[in-house]
Amino acid sequence: MGTAEQVAKMQKGAGFVAALDQSGGSTPKALKLYGVDEGAWSSDAEMFDLIHAMRERIATAPAFTGDKVIGAILFEMTMDRDIAGKPAADYLWADRGVVPFLKIDKGLEEPAHGVRNLKPIPGLGDTLDRAAAKGIFGTKARSVIDAADRDGIAGNVAQQFQVGAEVLDHGMVPIIEPEVTISIADKREAEAMLRDAILAELEKVPADRQVMLKLTLPEEPGYYAPLVAHPRVMRVVALSGGYSRDEANARLAANSGVVASFSRALTEGLSAQQSDDEFNGALERVIDEIRAASIT
Repeated sequence: MGTAEQVAKMQKGAGFVAALDQSGGSTPKALKLYGVDEGAWSSDAEMFDLIHAMRERIATAPAFTGDKVIGAILFEMTMDRDIAGKPAADYLWADRGVVPFLKIDKGLEEPAHGVRNLKPIPGLGDTLDRAAAKGIFGTKARSVIDAADRDGIAGNVAQQFQVGAEVLDHGMVPIIEPEVTISIADKREAEAMLRDAILAELEKVPADRQVMLKLTLPEEPGYYAPLVAHPRVMRVVALSGGYSRDEANARLAANSGVVASFSRALTEGLSAQQSDDEFNGALERVIDEIRAASIT
């Protein structure tokens, strides 16, 4: 389960987890927000080169260090590439003190029972073997909850923990992410069902193992405190979920013990057109804001 130093950083580190794992479907949108329009590439390979350049620019920025950013979630293609001339996971941990994670999900099933479950993940065992060999500490898989449907939510969470058990068997820590859509009318009720479902699944996790949870920021501040305090939970992190960075940070600050794992809210305001000084300064301000909200 990683090194003792990595485990300690994830359990107690005063910072947040950066989500640098936009995949094929979300890459064009991420690049557009970064000031790179779709006409800038003529193939998927060129598109992924451009997003890697953005991620490398973030990961090598002066403020992107383990005293502020305790972990980073990578897309599989990023794991297989270099950052500053080193394999990405090695660079993050050895040079920056940032614990590396890998996004392992392959997208979502069609909606059913108010949820969108994980699609099958072919070759997961092989991917986990490869990730472990590359120094990846943990994984992340995202499913979605669109309604307060108790059976749907229970099934969604059970599937997440099944995948998580396989990750644990490979010596890594799963980030379990059943995202509650922020715009649904019954969000509060869905969160109550989700908390119950997670607590039930945590009882089945062996005493010598821990998982991480990545959750939508709740309607009721402190609602996930029982999960934060649970002995089988290494850390609870929060997604920004479509909230503006200001609102995400305000909600985060109201949830003691929960730290950020933002993607879009992390890169908001960064652009390919900025000089290195402008980019590094903007990123430092963002990182400091998100870290401050995470350590309240």
